[in-house]
Amino acid sequence: MAAGLTSEEARRRLSELGQNRIRNQRRTGPLALFIAQFKSPIILILIGAAIVSLFLQDRTDAILILAIVLASGVLGFWQEDAATDAVAKLRALVETKARVLRDGVEAIIPLAEVVPGDVTLLSAGAIIPGDGRLLEARELFVNEAALTGETFPVEKNAADRSREDSARAEVYLGTNVVSGWGKAEVVATGRNTRFGKIADRLRLRRPETEFERGVRRFGYLLAEITLLLVLAIFGFNVFLHKPVLDSFLFALALAVGLTPQLLPAIITINLSHGARRMAEQKVIVKRLAAIENFGSMNVLCTDKTGTITEGRIDVHAAVDARGDRSEKTLLYAYLNAANETGFINPIDEALRASPEGVRGCTGWKKLDEFPYDFARKRLSILFEKTGELSQARFSSVAELCSPRSSDRVLITKGALPQILKICSGVEWSDGEQAAIDSARHQIEEQWRRFSSQGCRVIAVAYRKCGIECSQIDHETETGMIFLGLVALSDPPKTGIESTLRKLRDLGIRLEIVTGDNVLIAAHLAEQVGLNTEQVLSGRDIQMMSDAALMRQASENVASRWI
Repeated sequence: MAAGLTSEEARRRLSELGQNRIRNQRRTGPLALFIAQFKSPIILILIGAAIVSLFLQDRTDAILILAIVLASGVLGFWQEDAATDAVAKLRALVETKARVLRDGVEAIIPLAEVVPGDVTLLSAGAIIPGDGRLLEARELFVNEAALTGETFPVEKNAADRSREDSARAEVYLGTNVVSGWGKAEVVATGRNTRFGKIADRLRLRRPETEFERGVRRFGYLLAEITLLLVLAIFGFNVFLHKPVLDSFLFALALAVGLTPQLLPAIITINLSHGARRMAEQKVIVKRLAAIENFGSMNVLCTDKTGTITEGRIDVHAAVDARGDRSEKTLLYAYLNAANETGFINPIDEALRASPEGVRGCTGWKKLDEFPYDFARKRLSILFEKTGELSQARFSSVAELCSPRSSDRVLITKGALPQILKICSGVEWSDGEQAAIDSARHQIEEQWRRFSSQGCRVIAVAYRKCGIECSQIDHETETGMIFLGLVALSDPPKTGIESTLRKLRDLGIRLEIVTGDNVLIAAHLAEQVGLNTEQVLSGRDIQMMSDAALMRQASENVASRWI
C-alpha cells in the first residue's frame, strides 16, 4: 500500500463511494431561490392585502400590489442567482488540492477526488484530506483544534499504529499539519469521517443579518399596528351601531391602505443598485441583504501582509552580530531555504531568489533535514561539501564553497530567541569567533534596528559536524555558532495611504491584526499614516478578559495594531 492506488482503482472507488465532501455541493434550485424572496413579513402583509382587495372586489389594487411584489421578487432572484453562479465558478478556481501517490508516483489531485486507500503525503501547511493511519512520520505535529478545541498541536507517531486504541498514529479530516512530514493511508472520506459525522449533527441555519432582522421587526410592528387599528375601528363602528358588514369592509380597506406597497420594491432596487456598483469593483454580492451590513460598518479588522503591504518579501540585508555585511550568512540562509522539503513560505522564496552569485554555489549535498515546527521555531539541514563552485560573483562566496572532503555542516535558521538558545559562540564576518554572551547585546541591538525599519528578521547559525554524523535531532542542535541575521522587507502597497484616508472619511476605524512583532507593526503604521499611540500585543490580549477586550476594540482610537 505504500505505493498508493492505481488510477483505475481510484476511479472505481470514487464512482462507488462518491466524492470526498462533507455535504453535497448542491446549488439552491431556481424555484426554491425564487420562493425565498417572499419570506419577509412585509411581503406577506402585502400578499394578504392583495387577497383582501380581491375579497373587496377591488381588482385594480390587488393587481397593482401583486405586480409590485412579483417585480421585487424577480429582481432579487435575478441578482442572487447570478451571484450564486459567480461564487460557484470562484470555488472551482480555488479548489483545495491534496498530494497522494497514484501509480507509485506523487500526484496532486482535488481534495474531492481522494478515496479510501489513497496514500497521502503530508507536510507543513497541508490539509489532511481524510481520516487515515500514519505509515511514516517525522516530527509531525497536527492542529486538531477543529475536532478537540485543543489549541496546541498534537504530535503524531507512526510507531503507535499497532495499538488499536491509540490516536497518535491517526490523522483526521478537518485538521492540518503544523510542522514535520508524514505519509498516511486514507481509511475514510466525506461523511464517513469524524469531521463529517460531527457536521451532520451540527447543521446550523445561516445567521440573519442585521438588515434582515430590522426588516423583520419592522414587518411585525407594522402587522401589529395594522391589526390593532383594524380591530379598534371595527369595534368603534359597531359601538356606534353601524352595519357590521360595512364596518368590517371599511376596516379591511383601511388595512390595505396602511400597507406600504412600494417598500419591498424600493428596498430591492436600492440593494440591487449597490450590488451592481460593487460588481464594478470586482466584488460579488451573494445575498442582497448583506450590502446593508457593509453600510453599517464602523470598524474594519484586516491583516497586514498582502493587504496593507505588497505581500512580496525581499532580502534587505544579511549582517553579522556587529551589523557588518556577511555573505556567508546569506549563503547559508540560501542553502537552508533551497533544500528544505517542508512548507515553502514567502521568506524561503525570498531567500531562494538571492543574488545569482549565491544561487550558483554548488558542491553541497544534503544528508538530512530536521523540519521546522512551531515549538522549536527553527529548521536545520545537514550538508556535506562534495564539489567546487560552479558560478559565483563574489570571491568570498567561492572560498566558502571550496570543499574539504571531510566537512559536514549543520545549518540552522529560525526565530532569533530560538537560535540563541542553541548557540554557544558567535562568528564575525572576518572569520573571528567569540563566546555568544559577549555578543548577545549587539545581536539584539541589530534585531531591534531592523525591526524598527519594518523588516522581518531571521537568524542563521551553523555547526561543523564529524564524518560520522549522518542524521540530526534535538541533541544535534547544540553548541552552534551564531552566524548572523537576515532582514527581509515587505513594502507598503502602492496607494494604501489614499485607501486608508477614504476609510477615515467614511467614519470607518481600522483595526489591524498581525503576527509580526510590535516594532515592525508600528513602523509600517507610521509609513501609511496610522496612529500608533495604542498597541495591543498577544501577551496583552491573553491577560484580558473577553469583556475588557471588547471594550478595547470599541474605544474611539483611529487605529490599533494587535
